[in-house]
Amino acid sequence: MKRFTTIFSLIAVMAFQACEGPVGPQGPAGQDGVDGITIVGEAFEVEVDFTETNDYTEIFEFDPEIYDSDVVLIYIQWEQDNGTPIWRPLPQTIFFQEGVLMYNYDFTQYDFSVFLDGPLDYSLLGDEWTQDQLFRVVIVPADFSTTNRIDYSDYDAVTKMLGIEEDDFVRLSPKSKQ
Repeated sequence: MKRFTTIFSLIAVMAFQACEGPVGPQGPAGQDGVDGITIVGEAFEVEVDFTETNDYTEIFEFDPEIYDSDVVLIYIQWEQDNGTPIWRPLPQTIFFQEGVLMYNYDFTQYDFSVFLDGPLDYSLLGDEWTQDQLFRVVIVPADFSTTNRIDYSDYDAVTKMLGIEEDDFVRLSPKSKQ
C-alpha cells in the first residue's frame, strides 16, 4: 500500500507541474527606484626617467586627493606587439647577473611614487631600463573593488570593468617638475 501511495503521489506531482492556466491581467506598475551611483575610476599616464638625480624615484600628486580606501593599480608598458602596447602590473622583477631590478610603486591618498627597487647598482642599467618608462595608473574606487571579482593583473579587464577608454588617461607631471 505504501508503494502504491508513493507512485500515485509521484504521478500526481508530475501531472500538476505540467498544467498551465490562463495568464491573468498585468498588475499595476511599481514605483520608480532610487538612482544608483555611478562609480568612476580615474586614470593617469606618467612617463618617468629614472636617474641618480631623482634617486630613481618620481612622485606624483593626486589632485584632488583620492579616498583613503581606494585602490591604486599601476601598469608599465613592457613592450609593443605590432604597435599594440603590452601592459604589465607593478611590481615587475627582472633578473640580471649583477642583481635584481624591480619596478615598484607605493601610494597614499595624496600621492603615488614609481621607483626602482632591488639589490642592484642602477647606474649599470642601460637607457632601455631607465629612460622614457611609460606607466598607466588606475584608481579603483573602494565601493567597486569589493563588489566585483576581477583579475587586477589584467590591464584590459580592469579598464573595461571601469569603462576607461584610451582618451580617459590624464597625463601627469612629476611633483619635482611642477
